[in-house]
Amino acid sequence: MKEIIDGFLKFQRSVFPERADLFRTLANQQNPRALFISCSDSRLVPELVTQREPGDLFVIRNAGNIVPSYGPEPGGVTASVEYAVSVLKVKDIVICGHSDCGAMTAIAGCHCLDSMPAVSHWLRYADSARVVNESRAHISLQAKTASMVRENVIAQLANIQTHPSVRLALEEGRMALHGWVYDIERGDIAAYHGASGQFVSLAENPNTCAMPLRSLTAA
Repeated sequence: MKEIIDGFLKFQRSVFPERADLFRTLANQQNPRALFISCSDSRLVPELVTQREPGDLFVIRNAGNIVPSYGPEPGGVTASVEYAVSVLKVKDIVICGHSDCGAMTAIAGCHCLDSMPAVSHWLRYADSARVVNESRAHISLQAKTASMVRENVIAQLANIQTHPSVRLALEEGRMALHGWVYDIERGDIAAYHGASGQFVSLAENPNTCAMPLRSLTAA
């Protein structure tokens, strides 16, 4: 804990004064461009990976970067998505998985989660990804897990489109969806290309979208 407190003191002493104008602007308002949904894993820091400043991203983090389908009993993720889309009017939503994900490893390896019933229940929101992944042959558990990470991103992209606020924003052509997988060791991102159904290098294909902005004139 000492290191965390020391970090805050360093921030207060050195970092905050250099960005005082930014924090003054942010004190009573926020206008993030994107909603970034990622895993809670300590190795993935959205603002670091995307090099964004405070106020640039509206972030949701949870085990497995999961977005439950919209239902009659909304939870914290649902409420946060609705606020980001309906109030903050974000232009983009990124669902970002990552390599060596503990949640996806547990699913791919059929780990017993009896001692963690809350985790077990939560991961049921990845069932559609699990079923697809189980239908395929994999050369190793590592390959099966990596495939599960990708399939889960695709599944959560489908889930988020069941949310009324997201569906409306997509229909009105004011928002795009992105599906990413971050490689911790290499620092790379593979992005889901919705038209082809493939993951491609984001560095080589920076305009890749899972679902781009819809042209109302062409609809």
